[in-house]
Amino acid sequence: MPVEFVGRDGQRLELADASVDHVLVTWTLCTIPDVDQALREVRRVLRPGGTLHFTEHGRSPRAGVARWQDRLTPAWGRVFGGCHLNRPIDELVTKAGLALESLDNYRIGPEVIGFGYEGVAVRGD
Repeated sequence: MPVEFVGRDGQRLELADASVDHVLVTWTLCTIPDVDQALREVRRVLRPGGTLHFTEHGRSPRAGVARWQDRLTPAWGRVFGGCHLNRPIDELVTKAGLALESLDNYRIGPEVIGFGYEGVAVRGD
C-alpha cells in the first residue's frame, strides 16, 4: 500500500476534494490554531467511505477534571506551543461531519493533562 506523508498546514491542505483514502492524525489537534477548519479540511479531502485515524489528548468527561483543564490551558499553551488540554476531540470530529466508527478513551498519566482519545471516523457521503 503506498503511503504519502503530507506535512503541510492542516488548515489548508493542497489536495483535491475526495482524493484521499485515509488520514492519520497524532498528537496535533491540541495545537492547531483553528482545529475546526483543519477537521473540515480532512473531511473535504477524504473520499466517501474514507477514514480518519486519530490518537490525541483532550478534554476529560469528568466535570471536575475538565474545570482544571480549562484553568490550566492558557498557561499550558504558552509553555507548550499552543497546546490545549481542554479540546473535546470526539465532539470536534463529529462537528466536522465525520461519523465515529470507534473511540477508546484512556489516561496518559495525570488525567488533567493526559485524557486520551484513540479512534476512527468515517466520511459517510
